[in-house]
Amino acid sequence: MRRSGWRHWIRDPRRSSKYWSPRPCAGVHVAALPTFEPFASRLDFQWTPEQVRGDEGGEVSAETVRVAIADAAARIASATPRLDAELLMAHALGVSHQDLLLKHLSDPAPSSFDALVARRLAYEPVAYITGSRGFWTVEIGVGPGVLVPRADSETLIEAAVAHFGGGQGPGRVLDLGTGPGTLLLAALAEWPEAYGLGVDSSEAALAYARRNATTLRIADRAIFKPGDWATGLAGQFDLILCNPPYIGIAEELGPEVRGHEPPAALFAGADGLDDYRRIVPELPRLLAPGGLAVLEIGWMQGEAVSALMRGAGLDPVLHHDLGGRPRAIAAKMPRS
Repeated sequence: MRRSGWRHWIRDPRRSSKYWSPRPCAGVHVAALPTFEPFASRLDFQWTPEQVRGDEGGEVSAETVRVAIADAAARIASATPRLDAELLMAHALGVSHQDLLLKHLSDPAPSSFDALVARRLAYEPVAYITGSRGFWTVEIGVGPGVLVPRADSETLIEAAVAHFGGGQGPGRVLDLGTGPGTLLLAALAEWPEAYGLGVDSSEAALAYARRNATTLRIADRAIFKPGDWATGLAGQFDLILCNPPYIGIAEELGPEVRGHEPPAALFAGADGLDDYRRIVPELPRLLAPGGLAVLEIGWMQGEAVSALMRGAGLDPVLHHDLGGRPRAIAAKMPRS
């Protein structure tokens, strides 16, 4: 299955994708990747003023990128301090994460890196600082006011790919609670013949979604409109995707999530099920014959949401994330 690189490396003690932050995959030791330093970098070399000036004239420090990353990682309080520091450094340098590790560790560190680290020390999400997060095969622009895409939400796309297989893909896709367009744009990138509708109650999120569609050059196949879940929607769709809020209001969250991401995208009543109770009954009328609905769930909500699905006349199937936990529920509309 196609994955979003480093961004698929996530874990969280609460085991809900809305809590998680990235970490390296098991068995992959990013810090141990080989580097190929120029011989001069191993000498007691003194940088001249000309050499500590960036290609564009920006000021940089005589401290190397490697040292600056290590120093930042020692101060960042997150599950993935080293990865966070590397991603911020790659952003400061304007290079990819891979190029950073292979080509730039011996370069002088840019002075702009310190300001990025300061924002991370205040628990601002890395994706807000860098302005984007990879998801499936696309890059999603994000910022304050929108939910940061989580790699475990790719489980929904995987379920859809498995359903449609190598045959004809979905013609019409609906994304309820689209946020910055994460699920819809990933689906439209997966199926170039598909058209889609994304609905969200947040105008800020819809603005990001429209910009992302334009950046990905699929704006001609995506429509985004304000709305309250499925209220007022008509027509039938071959694929319905939805990542609703599913955290109970009394549940504890880390400062990175609670202090920065929009509460409306996180919380759903005392038990976290309020929005499922509104969404699930609408699915049968919106699904085309043979169509599929896939909803993200919290890892302990499988039974409760499955019961709602069965009550709506649907036959739910659980799909698990990379950690083996229930992450999505899919239901197919019979053809007759």
